[in-house]
Amino acid sequence: MRGSLGEMINQGGTADIHAWAPGQVVKLFKEGFSPQLVRQEARITRAVFAAGAPAPEVFGEVTLDGRFGIVLGRLDGPTLLQVTRSGAVTFAGAGAIIASLVLSVHRMSPPPDVLYLRPWMESAFRLTSDIVPKHIASGTLALVDRLQHPEDGLCHGDIHPQNVIMTSDGPRLIDWTFSIRAPAAFDHGHFHINLTELALDVADNPQRPLAVHAAAQSEYARLSGVPEAAVKQAMETWLPIAIVRYFLLMGGPTSERWRRMMQSAEAALRPQD
Repeated sequence: MRGSLGEMINQGGTADIHAWAPGQVVKLFKEGFSPQLVRQEARITRAVFAAGAPAPEVFGEVTLDGRFGIVLGRLDGPTLLQVTRSGAVTFAGAGAIIASLVLSVHRMSPPPDVLYLRPWMESAFRLTSDIVPKHIASGTLALVDRLQHPEDGLCHGDIHPQNVIMTSDGPRLIDWTFSIRAPAAFDHGHFHINLTELALDVADNPQRPLAVHAAAQSEYARLSGVPEAAVKQAMETWLPIAIVRYFLLMGGPTSERWRRMMQSAEAALRPQD
């Protein structure tokens, strides 16, 4: 499609963002990145944007020197993480922004292209059988079967301040690769992992992610009309499933923190006498 590779705007672990055409960027994935995952991200992002989600618009897919890319509408502005680090947005304000965004996603009708959690997990276990022990995989699927509901809604699947762009038209969520049909509590589980576990290993101020998480949970409860204790309890019920799914997405990290998290998930998934 029309456009040309311009200046690099941002650089991430799996992809680089370059200028492409007026009002457009290309998310160019690293060499060797799975083309299936690229197409999946393009398909899901296109679907959620069409359904009214606060997502970037998708204009097409490209291949440049063997690297796969997605052409997206350009979202100008800093990330929520950047403005929270600088003090331009308070921790409470960042939590409120995330809560509002996430609730808008949870209230949407899921696009038909978004998979239910159960078949996604089943396929992931089959394709990565060496990452998660069989007893944990079977326990996870059994818990999903007990908790899932045919009317489960849309979850973003990877909520954290770095995936929020503060544009002049309001905050927008990016990186919809791991969107899934599941209850809101499952999204809260991923958010909990991101801010109260993983962020602590990289944050310049560990109190920031913890405070943003607490504020987001409180504001989500207020906006949704669900008591905060109930939001927390539902999240904790789904947390073992979220940990296992995240472990699959990360390819089986083996840090001490991940070992402890997987041990807690294994204990929660153990059949009760």
